[in-house]
Amino acid sequence: MAKDTNNKLQLELHVPDFAKAQDFFEKLGFRVVWKRQKQDTGDYMVMERGGTILNFWPGNEHVWEQSYFKKFPKDTKRGYGVEIVYTTEDVQSYYQEIKDFANIVEPLKKQPWGRWDFRFEDPFGYYFRVTEPHDITDPSEAVD
Repeated sequence: MAKDTNNKLQLELHVPDFAKAQDFFEKLGFRVVWKRQKQDTGDYMVMERGGTILNFWPGNEHVWEQSYFKKFPKDTKRGYGVEIVYTTEDVQSYYQEIKDFANIVEPLKKQPWGRWDFRFEDPFGYYFRVTEPHDITDPSEAVD
């Protein structure tokens, strides 16, 4: 079967500092797929970990000039009200790897629906949940 290269959903995080984003997400096990820095709005970075793709734009002051974001103070948390979820095979080991440098906002625990997970905040205020792999399109896999 041919590889499906038509991404159905891309997550793009608007951040003011590529270096900080790259450093943090590399510590989480993501790798840079490609990065372009032109010191203008052409800046872009794509990172991947286990099939989870994160895109970053633009990595400089132009993020504040984007029409949506310029309505808010620069210190507004970027991920307020949004939970970004990605899965990993061994949540417990992954938690041990990152807990000393990541801002853990909900520690590792087995949830009432039977999955291990935890939550953390990245340096820009995005809220992440890391959980065990499951098929969310199957109602039997739904959170109770």
